[in-house]
Amino acid sequence: MPTIESRTAGDRLTRIARGEVVSTTIHPELAHEEAVLDVQGFNLWYGETQAIFDVSMSIPQGKVTALIGPSGCGKSTLLRSVNRMNDLIETVSISGDMKLGPDSIYGKSVDVIELRRRMGMVFQKSNPFPMSIRENVVYALKINGERNRAVLDEVCEKALRGAALWDEVKDRLDESGLSMSGGQQQRLCIARAIAAEPEVLLMDEPCSALDPIATSRVEELILRLRGDYTVLMVTHNMQQASRVSDFTAFMYLGQVVEYGPTARLFTNPLLKETEDYITGRFG
Repeated sequence: MPTIESRTAGDRLTRIARGEVVSTTIHPELAHEEAVLDVQGFNLWYGETQAIFDVSMSIPQGKVTALIGPSGCGKSTLLRSVNRMNDLIETVSISGDMKLGPDSIYGKSVDVIELRRRMGMVFQKSNPFPMSIRENVVYALKINGERNRAVLDEVCEKALRGAALWDEVKDRLDESGLSMSGGQQQRLCIARAIAAEPEVLLMDEPCSALDPIATSRVEELILRLRGDYTVLMVTHNMQQASRVSDFTAFMYLGQVVEYGPTARLFTNPLLKETEDYITGRFG
């Protein structure tokens, strides 16, 4: 059984706070997983301020991977780098690369619009479009030119079933998505994201604006999506990460400190710093 590294608590985090780049402690179980997304020596700057430092990690296919860490540690920045949403910020520059399957995400010839079609994105606050429930779900297909009503109806039902929403809305598909409750709206956004059969589903704190009951429904949904989809999610809620994820990465000040199976990370981490954060003695 691995034991916690015997450094004094906080030493590695102190070094990171001083500006040192420390190597990520990656559990050996990751080596046995087939990766769908591979982050390779990735760095990101906002102007002259560096926000992500030399991150290298692989995201296993068909599993749920959670990014945890204190506020401002770079979790959402790293997540939004996967589908190049940070490109929209003029001052951003990067080095290193990410790969989706065999394809570079940051290669010069990459079609960013096509890249984003290969990923679904669910934001912190639900953002249904001001159109019907049906039109929300099939939006991506329609802008890609699909006009066959039978195909659209089939995809709509499949996605809503996948989002555990079909039984609640099957008789009101022509009503506005904005008429739904907050939890239903977030599940509608998940249905919209999975309708296009993404290779990776990105979730940026998908439950932070929801009440406990709606949060429970979304967590149940994430568990159902495991296997059919690869999910990379940011959460500030460590209990949520422990409930729904297969793998967890602990981030601090733009660096991935430790990355491994969630059960191992939460009960027997390799680093004292990770244990201190998870048990509330730090952060």
